Amino acid sequence: MSSTAPEYDLLFVGNAIVDVLATVSAELLAELGAAPGSMTLIDAPKMAQIERRIRVEQVAGGGSAANSAVVAARMGARTAYLGKVAADRAGEDFTADMKKQGIAYPSAPLAGDVPTARCIVLITPDGQRTMFTYLGACVEFAPEDVVENVAAGAAITYLEGYLFDRPQAQEAFYRAARLAHEAGRQVSLTLSDSFCIQRHQKAFRSFVAESVDILFANEGEILALYETENLDEALKALSADVALGVVTRGEKGAVVQAGETRHEVPTEPVKVVDTTGAGDAFAAGFLAGYGRKRSLVDCATLGNRAAGHVIARLGGRPDEGFSLKA
Repeated sequence: MSSTAPEYDLLFVGNAIVDVLATVSAELLAELGAAPGSMTLIDAPKMAQIERRIRVEQVAGGGSAANSAVVAARMGARTAYLGKVAADRAGEDFTADMKKQGIAYPSAPLAGDVPTARCIVLITPDGQRTMFTYLGACVEFAPEDVVENVAAGAAITYLEGYLFDRPQAQEAFYRAARLAHEAGRQVSLTLSDSFCIQRHQKAFRSFVAESVDILFANEGEILALYETENLDEALKALSADVALGVVTRGEKGAVVQAGETRHEVPTEPVKVVDTTGAGDAFAAGFLAGYGRKRSLVDCATLGNRAAGHVIARLGGRPDEGFSLKA
């Protein structure tokens, strides 16, 4: 274990994306050929086509891990973030937003003509969000972008599964985990999306077993990871791979698996406006409590409350009046 006190409670590593939000009808979603709740990777022409069909309601800094970092910072955690943007206006806006939120952001911008990534989030009247993502600069994240003193100086490093697609990003994950563990810190991973897991199931399984201390997933993701339709089987497999597994189940709350001990933690019902960022907020709330040495049940309760606040409004982040202390 490190004898040096951590500089940060939490380091978040992920795809740095500018979010573009719009409310649309189910009919328009069908015309665009997207299944409700899905995430589709698109190119620049497709991005322009979609933007011509919608009325943009909100533009903000985003990306899964960045949203988690904002929630954790609002809950009093000392946070840092690593993610790649371009040296363009959107990248400058993203950087300024991180700093405004009180989040350390030492990542260097990408040189060249590839623009900063964006995610078009289309929200249907039932609160479901369907995402079209242009990845741009964010997927250029590489091992050298893992800032050594930051990775070694965070009590917990939290890695976003969406970033896991490219080989260089997978190498970056292993570097971040190695630096954290060598410094006596912990490593957390969120699986992010069932489609990501299906593309890289074997690689995810290896990384989880070798490098992860705390794993976050929703029910569909954990079933995909362990290739089963039985949640109990998946949780047993999870307990063999990581010290702590946390599985969210929407309105059913969360399940926390710590070795052979299992906690089922209910959540309070809220009126759903937009499910964007629910899992991100849950993980942030859980980890903010975990860093304060709260009980696992308390941590999950904090996660549920943070998620409940986010899904009751438009967008993946809490509003300025958000107050939930770990």
